[in-house]
Amino acid sequence: MKRILALLVIVSLGITSCKQEKKETTTDAPKNVEVAEKFVVKPEATSVKWTAYKTTEKKPVGGEFSTLKFDIKEGATVEEALNNLSFSIPVSSLFTKDESRDAKLKEFFFGAMLNTELIKGTLKYANNACVASITMNGVTHDLPLEVSITDARRVSMTGTMNLKDWDALGAVESINKACFDLHKGPDGVSKTWEDVAIEVSTFLRKS
Repeated sequence: MKRILALLVIVSLGITSCKQEKKETTTDAPKNVEVAEKFVVKPEATSVKWTAYKTTEKKPVGGEFSTLKFDIKEGATVEEALNNLSFSIPVSSLFTKDESRDAKLKEFFFGAMLNTELIKGTLKYANNACVASITMNGVTHDLPLEVSITDARRVSMTGTMNLKDWDALGAVESINKACFDLHKGPDGVSKTWEDVAIEVSTFLRKS
């Protein structure tokens, strides 16, 4: 009986010492865990510029949209922050530094389309390839974009929209008719081109 009691005491002491030892090892864990920085893309740091063309000489006419709407989005990398970013652009924010031209574009170009209040889209950025799925004139079509990243956080995305991909050649004809004489070159031919160059620029902040 004494041997059994002694054995129980030894086992009890062993269990107690193990518990204490385990408790001591957990207290050695680091108290402060570093949180990785995130890249954040914000509307106020983003601009959307476009260049259209007139006359047979293909004279450029530049402009921009002064308002771009999307939820602030973040990611562990620039690619992750931009991927699946949904946006909308109010057509009313179109700006070319010429009020007369702005009014004509809104009335005779976008006014000749369907659902002209907003241009909507979503960015898909993965495996170093970027595509903007853009909805305009009731049509959704993909626009491939060339991406340039400098200083790790400055991003430029460029592409060329062919307006026929959005069934917008009727809008091209409408604005050409409204600006017939203004779109004439030295050869006397009035022309409005169906391709429009797009440039999106943004600066991603770190959180």
